[in-house]
Amino acid sequence: MAVSKFLAVFGLLLVFCNNGVEGSHKIYAQYQNVKAVKVNPVHRTGYHFQPPMNWINDPNGPMYYKGLYHLFYQYNPNGATWGNIVWAHSVSKDLVNWQALKHALYPSKWFDINGCWSGSVTILPGNKPVILYTGIDPNDREIQNYAVPKNLSDPYLRDWIKPDDNPMVDPDSNVNASAFRDPTTAWWVDGHWKIVVGSRRHHRGMAYLYRSRDFKTWIKAKHPLHSVPRTGNWECPDFFPVSLSGQNGLDTSVVGENVKHVFKVSLDITRYDYYTVGTYDRTRDKYIPDNTSVDGWAGLRFDYGNFYASKSFFDPSKSRRVLWGWVNESDTAADDNSKGWAGIQGVPRKIWLDSSKRQVVQWPVEELETLRRKKIELGIQKLKKGEKVEVKRITATQADVEVTFSFPSLEKAEPFDHKWADIDAQGVCAEKGSTDQGGLGPFGLLTLASKELEEFTPVFFRVFKAGNRHKVLLCSDARSSSLREGLYKPSFAGFVDVDLSTKRLSLRSLIDHSVVSSFGEGGKTVITSRVYPTLAVFHKAHLFVFNNGSETITVEKFNAWSMKNPIMNRGFETA
Repeated sequence: MAVSKFLAVFGLLLVFCNNGVEGSHKIYAQYQNVKAVKVNPVHRTGYHFQPPMNWINDPNGPMYYKGLYHLFYQYNPNGATWGNIVWAHSVSKDLVNWQALKHALYPSKWFDINGCWSGSVTILPGNKPVILYTGIDPNDREIQNYAVPKNLSDPYLRDWIKPDDNPMVDPDSNVNASAFRDPTTAWWVDGHWKIVVGSRRHHRGMAYLYRSRDFKTWIKAKHPLHSVPRTGNWECPDFFPVSLSGQNGLDTSVVGENVKHVFKVSLDITRYDYYTVGTYDRTRDKYIPDNTSVDGWAGLRFDYGNFYASKSFFDPSKSRRVLWGWVNESDTAADDNSKGWAGIQGVPRKIWLDSSKRQVVQWPVEELETLRRKKIELGIQKLKKGEKVEVKRITATQADVEVTFSFPSLEKAEPFDHKWADIDAQGVCAEKGSTDQGGLGPFGLLTLASKELEEFTPVFFRVFKAGNRHKVLLCSDARSSSLREGLYKPSFAGFVDVDLSTKRLSLRSLIDHSVVSSFGEGGKTVITSRVYPTLAVFHKAHLFVFNNGSETITVEKFNAWSMKNPIMNRGFETA
């Protein structure tokens, strides 16, 4: 059981779990409308999506429509804690600069009077978007509803209608109506529309499947699309095809011989997103993970850090699939309330199937590079054990960094301790860290560092030898990120599936005041850390490359850019 203790602060129930602190769905009516007196900018991000203030969580059904990207997201318009949940709505021409519109959905009918929770958007034939979402009825039952645009000729889709024939899916007696939420984007196959809704039966995670011929009358399938024992409640399921060749994305309804499928769930217990790569059996309407994908808590993740409730969409304008996720808070509710805001969305990522066919690869969308300015390059640097080099003339609190490391030999790789076989990468990182001198590593970046290194968030590689092969660890260790007491400061980590015959490893880190998102080896392993330094803020933050291994590391290529601020939810005050 990941949940270890509970604490009520400012009326928000906090759950301390593997992935930090998050709000539960318990509502404290006396606090959810508490207005923030002011917004504290110290840890506020510059280029990650967020409203001017208040609580946000899951991205809902992002989509592309008539030249605009639409992002809907869970939002509390009245305070910086969870409650009063509506579908906020912003639009962009480039996934970077955003204009806020009025809220798309808010509780107004009997079928959603206690909340408009997460869901998705499906584009029907004729370029007609439909929102599918979970509504909370007067008995606190979770039911699935739909909404349609009032004016399809309006590219901004400012107004939405919730027809009176809702709900479209009402849980039957065999479904747990208190854990039945987050309908997926629908796909069309063999004469039917199909969706999945996340749930659980006892401790078994469930993806209930529903079919419809007309997108109005939905019938529950005899068997779920997929289920796994002992995984608890499944939230925010996502199911989409990926091409076996190239990086192009596919529309959600694509099936065929040159296609695999990815199935992702957000586990309510652990607060991580897990995925498998597998096959969609359209005859039996079943998803079968490949035998190379672990199906459960030990499986692959889109992100090994503060990242949850992700949602993907197909972008027809650039033939790509884009993934978005919530960077959930790892701070305390007391600090959230004093900041006046809580939660952000991660940067949008292009996602495709790796050439190994065993995992996906993710990379920040190319539009993010339009925010780069003041490029800094380092010449070739050789770092011996214990050496570090500062990267100067850069805005270290708001930067985009790309670096390639090389090493002459694998001989000094440390033996992989057999006891680590029973723990995950995060446990290995917690034991070894960035300052424990090794053989081949640790080497990488010291981000958001104070001048004398009282605070720093290291992002680094460490190479181990396990039998006849090598294991590469990527770690983002927040334990030294802040001098402030009482914070959750985890050592997040993941293993990187990489061929070391080139004796090179690459890293890209997006640094944004209180967020460090790192993409190892071209996006094979991604880690997002939420950190709250006290000294390394604004112009007092520094950036270093370092090596604490006995093998000399060469920094072959190093490019870094200061990042400017995009337009962030312009017009929000009138939304």
